[in-house]
Amino acid sequence: MADEKPHCKVVLATNIAKSLLEEVQDGLAKIGRKPLLVGFLSSTDPAARVYAEWTGKTANENGFAFELREIDREELEDALLDANNDAAVDGIIVYYPIFGNRQDQYLQQIVSIDKDVEGLSHRYIFNMYQNIRFLDHANTKKSILPCTPLAVIKILEYLRIYNTILPYGNRLHGRTVTVINRSEVVGRPLAALLANDGACVYSVDINDVQQFTRGEGLRKRRHEVHEKPGWTLENCLPISDVVISGVPGDKYKVPANLLRDGAVCINFSSDRNFSPDVKEKASIYVPAIGKVTIVVLLRNLLRIVQNKIDAAAEASRENVSEAVQTSES
Repeated sequence: MADEKPHCKVVLATNIAKSLLEEVQDGLAKIGRKPLLVGFLSSTDPAARVYAEWTGKTANENGFAFELREIDREELEDALLDANNDAAVDGIIVYYPIFGNRQDQYLQQIVSIDKDVEGLSHRYIFNMYQNIRFLDHANTKKSILPCTPLAVIKILEYLRIYNTILPYGNRLHGRTVTVINRSEVVGRPLAALLANDGACVYSVDINDVQQFTRGEGLRKRRHEVHEKPGWTLENCLPISDVVISGVPGDKYKVPANLLRDGAVCINFSSDRNFSPDVKEKASIYVPAIGKVTIVVLLRNLLRIVQNKIDAAAEASRENVSEAVQTSES
């Protein structure tokens, strides 16, 4: 009898996005209006335009208003400042890369924190790396996280890689993850988020490997980073339960022969980083995550609008309280 072929479950982003969309629809019904998301496209990158088109399609199909503004990159700064001051605009997304240098980082910081659906403002980034999950002392307003790293987290939750028996914040304890990509937009934030949730993460870049961890027994409140001199994928992949890759370019492929049997493999590059033979080793393979990323973007927008509504209600209560105290005195 011929040997049975290995069984690998291919999970599509569309199926994962559906469950998240239900959560978004519930939140949208409570708001009772269409939040307006404005996208700014100043990039010549074809992938940026595809992302913009997907965003608009998903937003419009799910009860949000979306407006794409194509702006010359030299005029983008003023356009962002105008959108910050426009009360009709609930959320702002900028499709990067634009200049491809530190100018892009500057543009990320001028988007109002109250409209930054991508979670790229300084306070959001600081909170993420410091493992501060809320914006207020009462722990009622969650901080905004970058869309693509958060999409990967949501995919891992969907796949039950997160152990829900463990306390919130420790649910990746015992998991070993390799992230191939250490960009400031996706790879490094993702490694930090996974480590802050308890995983031992090997962050692989073109030159080296770093380990992100909260220490033995999760003793640290937030992750710390250790260099792994001499380490390569040959050290990381055989011991990893989960392998997540986002290397730009169609020539790069994760060496399937190094994968641990039964590993979970997720590709977040616009190119396929895994060749077809990944199915001979992986138990679960997610070939793309774009549709989940867009739903997470809408989820972030919803959270920003809700935070704004809650802040206005709190301010109104304080004004009423002050008025009562004044009248009584």
